[in-house]
Amino acid sequence: MPQVSAPTTQATGRVVRSPHAAWLRVEGHWQWYRRHWHSTLFSSIAQPILFLVAMGMGFGSQVEPSEATRNLPYLVYLAPAMLVVGALQNAVGESSYPVLSGFKWQKDYWAVTATPITPGQLLAGQQIWIALVIGFNGCAFVLIATLLGAVQSPGILLSLLAMVLTGMACSAPVVALAATVTNDGNAFNGIFRFVVMPMTLFSGTFFPVSQLPEWAQPVVWLSPLWHGTELSRAAAFGGAEFGPVFGHVAYLVGLFALGIWLARWRFRRRLVV
Repeated sequence: MPQVSAPTTQATGRVVRSPHAAWLRVEGHWQWYRRHWHSTLFSSIAQPILFLVAMGMGFGSQVEPSEATRNLPYLVYLAPAMLVVGALQNAVGESSYPVLSGFKWQKDYWAVTATPITPGQLLAGQQIWIALVIGFNGCAFVLIATLLGAVQSPGILLSLLAMVLTGMACSAPVVALAATVTNDGNAFNGIFRFVVMPMTLFSGTFFPVSQLPEWAQPVVWLSPLWHGTELSRAAAFGGAEFGPVFGHVAYLVGLFALGIWLARWRFRRRLVV
């Protein structure tokens, strides 16, 4: 019987670099999710849908189609934006406490990197999983929104791409922060209260940014949610020009790249001993 050599680990100074290593982390998340998926339904899918119903059908019943809503029913105008808002909230949620838990409470990150999986591969698996969660929740949102009459064009399927890009652009910097935090995660409360909520309210989700005071509009342009909302509506309703679309995509890709660079640095700094 042939002898099988043991895998090389980081403790020996050599690392086995497998293109499938990141997917091992994804598989670990999936094993947990397939047993506990029902516990995430409200925050990931039901909450954005309830918000769409409340604002689109409740408040929206008092809003007449106009230039501000692109001459569309308010429910239809709101749906692509709420798709991106859901991605933002899910991305920040998946990138904050669960990542901190991997370092501080459950400490499973330490167990993973004791194997041939490197911190960079661990980070890649975490990001892939977050993208899959965002994509799945977005597809469920689009299906339910279609049944509610909030979707009038197949372009909403392209909005899913804008949604995932926006979610990942928001996820990567928060993952980098979570890899830095050493307390009980109080910093995340500030992010939800003073970053996520203001972005949701003032990034063009419910009304055009042009209706804000002129001094506030450049501040909104820094919001990844505004860029994602513009992309999502451009995909859903059509008529977008190449220049603005390229600018929105470039901003989100740049933010994602910066977040990944910082997160990779923090993962290596914290896990490699």
